[in-house]
Amino acid sequence: MKYSGSMFVVDNRERTIQFYKEILGLRVTVDFGANFTMTGGISFQTRESWIEFINCDSQDIHYRGRDAEIYFETEDLDGFLTLLHSRDDIEYVHPLKTHDWGQRGIRFYDPDYHIIEVSETLTQVCRRFQAQGKSVEEISAITMLSPKVINRMLK
Repeated sequence: MKYSGSMFVVDNRERTIQFYKEILGLRVTVDFGANFTMTGGISFQTRESWIEFINCDSQDIHYRGRDAEIYFETEDLDGFLTLLHSRDDIEYVHPLKTHDWGQRGIRFYDPDYHIIEVSETLTQVCRRFQAQGKSVEEISAITMLSPKVINRMLK
């Protein structure tokens, strides 16, 4: 058995492709029309096609489940935030927040209300703490990463 990815139902194929291209820099890698896969292996399928696949009614498809997210990491969170905040069509789940382990991230909705999280990489977290003058031991205590892993990230 091998996990092969997740698929998300969307109302408008072209709108979804444009959104993920403009906001996250993804591109279509496999295109079957009503079903398509984008960079990183994330797949989408149109509502109409999905309804036929699982033999249900349109009202059985619900968005805004708030029980899952599509997760991304970036080396340049501040640059990404500038791009995100330059748009007026983004609905946020929450503004930028810093988690207990020091990683900063933001969550927002795609056009069909799937939650997307974009956070800085843990390497960036360690570099940020190092730039603030924290020792490897202090960084380890905050991030819960081992000193060995932190030293590897800081090289």
